[in-house]
Amino acid sequence: MAAKVSSSLSKSTPFSLTPSQTPLSFSPKPHPKPFSSSSSPPKTASLSYTHKPLFTASAKTPISDFFAEDKKNPDSSFDEYFYDDDEKPREECGVVGIYGDSEASRLCYLALHALQHRGQEGAGIVAVKNDVLQSVTGVGLVSEVFSHSKLDQLPGDLAIGHVRYSTAGSSMLKNVQPFVAGYRFGSVGVAHNGNLVNYSSLRAKLEDNGSIFNTSSDTEVVLHLIAISKHRPFILRIVDACEQLEGAYSMVFVTNDKLVAVRDPHGFRPLVMGRRSNGAVVFASETCALDLIEATYEREVYPGEVVVVDKDGVQSLCLMSHPEPKQCIFEHIYFALPNSVVFGRSVYESRRAFGEILATEAPVDCDVVIAVPDSGVVAALGYAAKAGVAFQQGLIRSHYVGRTFIEPSQKIRDFGVKLKLSPVRAVLEGKRVVVVDDSIVRGTTSSKIVRLLKEAGAKEVHMRIASPPIIGSCYYGVDTPSSEELISNRMSVEEIREFIGSDSLAFLPFDSLTNMLQKEAPKFCYACFSGKYPVEPREIKVKRVGDFVDDGLNGSLGSIDGGWVQANVNPKDDEIKQDSVVKV
Repeated sequence: MAAKVSSSLSKSTPFSLTPSQTPLSFSPKPHPKPFSSSSSPPKTASLSYTHKPLFTASAKTPISDFFAEDKKNPDSSFDEYFYDDDEKPREECGVVGIYGDSEASRLCYLALHALQHRGQEGAGIVAVKNDVLQSVTGVGLVSEVFSHSKLDQLPGDLAIGHVRYSTAGSSMLKNVQPFVAGYRFGSVGVAHNGNLVNYSSLRAKLEDNGSIFNTSSDTEVVLHLIAISKHRPFILRIVDACEQLEGAYSMVFVTNDKLVAVRDPHGFRPLVMGRRSNGAVVFASETCALDLIEATYEREVYPGEVVVVDKDGVQSLCLMSHPEPKQCIFEHIYFALPNSVVFGRSVYESRRAFGEILATEAPVDCDVVIAVPDSGVVAALGYAAKAGVAFQQGLIRSHYVGRTFIEPSQKIRDFGVKLKLSPVRAVLEGKRVVVVDDSIVRGTTSSKIVRLLKEAGAKEVHMRIASPPIIGSCYYGVDTPSSEELISNRMSVEEIREFIGSDSLAFLPFDSLTNMLQKEAPKFCYACFSGKYPVEPREIKVKRVGDFVDDGLNGSLGSIDGGWVQANVNPKDDEIKQDSVVKV
C-alpha cells in the first residue's frame, strides 16, 4: 500500500517545493585575466615578505564601503558588509538518517545539532509511523526549529534530517529540506547534500516531457527522475535516477519501510555509516554526529554505492562503475569539525599537519602564534609546536553575533569584524605575531583582521594560510564566489600581501599538501586550487549551490541574475598566466 503523507505545516498540499530566495547579484569590478583551468597550482612555497611598513589603515577598505547609507533600504548596509566579512566558503548542508530506533526523530534532532556547522539557516526532520511520512521543517537553528511538542509530532523508528545553508537571500520555509513527494507507487522523503553540474540539461529534458518545477533545487530534479522511472522497485528507481546525475550528491531517502543512502561515484561529499548498541543503523555527513548519539562508526558509504536498510537488514548495491574517488579536500581544511573522521582521516591530525608544514616551509622570527578562530586553531597549534613558539589566544571569537543588531549613530570602522573577533592587547602589544587562518577567499576579512591586530599594538603581523591559494569556483556543493572575485585568481602573493597589509604572507604549498596525504593524495579533489575539474560542466553556466528563486518570481532560470557561476573553460597551455608560480 502506498505510504500516506502528512505534514505539521499548515499547507494545503502534502509537500511544497516553492522557492523563496532573494536573487543575489554580483557585479564584480573588471579584473585581470584569471588563471586558466589547466594551469597547475604553485609548486613552490607561496611566500611574500617585506620589512617595510606597508600597512595603511584606509587605503584598501574605507569606512564608507561598509556603511554606505541606503535611504530606500536602511537595513541593506549591514547585509552587504556582513556578507563581505563572512567570506569563507560555505558547505551547503548536512544530512542524517536513522533506522530501527523508537526515538529516531529525537536522535535525528541531536545529530543535526552536531552537524549545525554545516548549515544554520534551516532544519527539518521527516519521520515514518504507520506508513505515514510526517515532516517538521523550519527556518533557523536546530534548537529554534524543534521543541518537545514538535518532536512529539514525529513518532516512529525511521527518520531522516537535514540542516541547510542558503547561498542567496533569506532562507524561507518552503526551501527547507527534507522534501517529501508522492508519486504513483508511494511517497518518498529526501535530504540532499551536493550540487549537480548537469542540472540545466536535466531540468530542460524533464520540462520538455511535461514536468512542472517550483524551485531551482537539485533535489526536485532527483524527485522527478525517480517519479518518471520505468522501474517498479523503489531502489531501482533511485539507481536509474542517479545514473543520470553528474556532479556531487550524498543523499538519504526514506519511504514507508526503507532508509536508503546514496553517494555519487566520485565521493565528493562525505557520508558515513554507524550503528547504535540496539542495532539501529545511522547515516550522517560526519562522524561527530555519530559520537553525540552514541553510534559506533562502521565505515563510509562508498563512492557509487547505494545502501538499503529495511526489515531484511542492510543491503549494498553498486550504483555504477566508478572512477577514482575525488573527495573534497576542503572538508579537512575548513568544513568538518576537528573531532570528525572524514574520508578515513582525522580532521584534527590533517589540520595540525598543515600548520607544521607552514612552520617548516615558511618560517619567520616571531614572539607569539595566534589563530583566527575557530577554523584556524588546530593549524596554529601545529605551527607553534613545530616553530617552538608559544601559542596564545590573541583573538577571542564571539559566538553570539546574529545577523541583526543596533548600529551606532557614528559609524565604526570594521564593525562587523570587531563584533565577531576581539583582540587581546596583552598578547599582541609590541609582539611579532604569526596569525594562522584556514584560507583567503576575497581578502577583505584578512585585511580587517591585520588592521585589528596592528591597532591592538602588534609590532609585526605575519599571515600564514593553511591551504593553497584558491583560484577556482567549486561546482560540487560548496558556495564559493565566481573566479573573478577570488583574490588569488587575480593577484600574486605579493599583491595580496600588500592588499591585506601584513608584513609577510605564505600559503600552504600544494606539493607539500599532496606529499602529506601520501598515497591518498590522488583520491582528493583540488579543483579550487588547480582549476582542474574531475567532472567538467557541460553547460556554459552552472547553477550556484542552493536555491535562488524568490517566492512570486517568474521567468526563465537563465534570466535570474546571481544564480549562476560561469563554467570552467579549458584554455590552451600558452594562455596560462605566467605568474601562477611564485619564486621564493
